[in-house]
Formats: sequence, C-alpha cells, structure tokens
Amino acid sequence: MAKRDYYEILGVSKQASEGEVKKSYRKLAMKYHPDRNPDNKEAEEKFKDIQEAYDVLSDPKKRMAYDQMGHAGVNAGGYGAGGANVNDIFSDIFGDIFGAARGGGQQAYRGSDLRYNLTLTLEEAVTGTTAKIRLPTYVECKVCHGSGAKPGTSPTTCPTCNGHGQVRMQQGFFSLQQTCQRCHGAGQIISTPCGSCHGEGRIKEHKTLSVKIPAGVNTGDRIRLAGEGEAGEHGGSAGDLYVEVQIKNHPIFTREGDNLHCEVPVNMITAALGGTLEVPTLTGKAALKIPAGAQNGQTFRLKGKGVTPVHGGSIGDLLCKIMVETPVNLNTEQKELLQKLRDSMGQNTSHSPKHHSWLERVKNFFEEIKP
Repeated sequence: MAKRDYYEILGVSKQASEGEVKKSYRKLAMKYHPDRNPDNKEAEEKFKDIQEAYDVLSDPKKRMAYDQMGHAGVNAGGYGAGGANVNDIFSDIFGDIFGAARGGGQQAYRGSDLRYNLTLTLEEAVTGTTAKIRLPTYVECKVCHGSGAKPGTSPTTCPTCNGHGQVRMQQGFFSLQQTCQRCHGAGQIISTPCGSCHGEGRIKEHKTLSVKIPAGVNTGDRIRLAGEGEAGEHGGSAGDLYVEVQIKNHPIFTREGDNLHCEVPVNMITAALGGTLEVPTLTGKAALKIPAGAQNGQTFRLKGKGVTPVHGGSIGDLLCKIMVETPVNLNTEQKELLQKLRDSMGQNTSHSPKHHSWLERVKNFFEEIKP
C-alpha cells in the first residue's frame, strides 16, 4: 500500500513553518496516544503515522529530501520504521511538550529562527549581488560559554526533580509529567549566575553578515542561512536565519515571472512609416524595429532580454508596449502639413481600419434602436 503524504498526515501545508509542524504534531499525538485509546488499533496506527511524519518534517535535512524525492528520499525513523515502543514515544511527546531533560542534566533549547526582510533593486535581483545585513540577535555568552554559571562555578542538580527537569503528576490512571517549577525545566540550578549574561548563557548583540544573493531572485524568495539565528539556551544549537527578498519598484521596467515589461513612447510619424528605436535593457541598449502602421498598445518582444531564472532554464524576454503620441506645440508650417495630409486621405477609410469598423458598429447600433 502506498504511504500517505506526511503533510496530509499532520494536517499542514508544504509551506508550514517548523512551529506549525510541531504544534500540529503535539495536538494529534495527544489525541491518538495509545494510553488515551486503549485497545484501539486504528488510533495506534494513526499514532505511528503521526510519529513517522513528524520525524521527517521536523528535521530540515530529511524534510528537504522528502520534498524533492518523496518517500524514496528519506529513511523514516521513529515508531513506524525503527520499531520504537509505546513507552519511548510517550516519553518523547511529553518530554517535548513540557521541556523535560531526558536522562538528567541541564536541558538545552534550540535558538529561535529569525527572519530578515531584504530590499533589492531590480538590477541587483536580476544580476545577483552580495548584501551586508546587520541584525540584533542572541549569541552565546563568551564569559561562561553558554553554561549561565559564573566562571569557576558549576550549576547544581535541582533537588526537586533530581535533575530531570520535570515532576510526575498522577491523575487517576493517567500519569502526566509536568515542568519542574523550581528549575523551570532546566534540571539544574545556577546558584552563582554569570555576571555577563545573568544566568541565561547568551547575550543580545548586533551582528553583520554577508549574504550571497543568486541571480534571478524575485519578491517572496527566501534564502536560508543555517545556524545564523538566535543562539540556543544552555548550549543548545542556534536557530536559522531566513532572508526574505523584496524588490523595489523600477522607474522603467516591471517584472512578471522571468519576463520584463516596459512602455515605449513612439511619435505618430514613426508609427505610421516605421523605423528603428533604441530602447533600454537591464544590460545596455537594444534596437527595436517598428513596422509601418504600428498601432498604439501593440507589444513587441525582444528575446533573451529578460531575467535568468534563479533555478536555471531559458532567459526571459523584454516585452515593449508602444504608446503612440499625438504631436503637440505645432508651428504653423507643421499644422499646414498635417492639414494637407488629412485632405489627401479624404474619406478613404483604408487608412484607419479600426475607425471604419467602429463606424460600422455605431451605424448598426442606431439602426437597431430605431422605433
């Protein structure tokens, strides 16, 4: 039987954040845990699927492999593949929910992920660049090296929970583990806190990073910098930094996918007789050939003058929409020349096919409304 989609099992979208995946997992794991559903094989099977899905989607590397290759890209661990027993899984769930330290010792917490909004010009996004960003974040305390204790001293085991970070609460037949109120889940007590970080093991400061922006990025694209988020607590791993791209409006071009669009003003004479115009591109200038009789709003394509896709492929095009201009501020001689042109055209509608078609529609309209 084909395996179900892991995102479907946890009830989240493929764009779900790490926090959304964890929240959904906790809710479903509590609902279908075997201790809450004794002798219910269906609930037990669902619990296995939930555990297996979370094992993959909570791990960035496994999740990436799964997104690219599906079930073939991962060796799912956890309950379904590794044969873990119910007691182990029970401990995993409640240890995760209540922040308990398993096996004693001080509990390490992973640092938070961060997001940075980076605004780029269209030129920078199309050609690629290296951007320097400065952001506030937590970093590991250099004085205590993340322990939170004053140098020369060490944290002591919490006497309330005996270093487990949790205490067991009995409610009828159901036993719950709850965060220790004395050490707040750390499992240890810092009697003499570090004077630099005041016992947190990390301090807040600004850091500057160089971010390589690949050519072709667009608004909404995200660049992940692993380990550049907030430092973890008590020696935990750092979170990740997600740089989200926003493109500024450009005075000439607009972007649609990998194509660029621009409007090109053309005088009436060039539109009528045809000619060649010089138009801008992001890499220089290009010649745009205007055929005789070109109409206002007509669009011409310059192949390969658009954007190189960020993931590779054919370069986009530049689409030039011509805007035919009526001449203004004419002198007497110019007005006379236009008058002669109008007189020479007379009633010949072949010079203005759209105008002729419009007159025919107007005529038919009035014929239909006659009483």
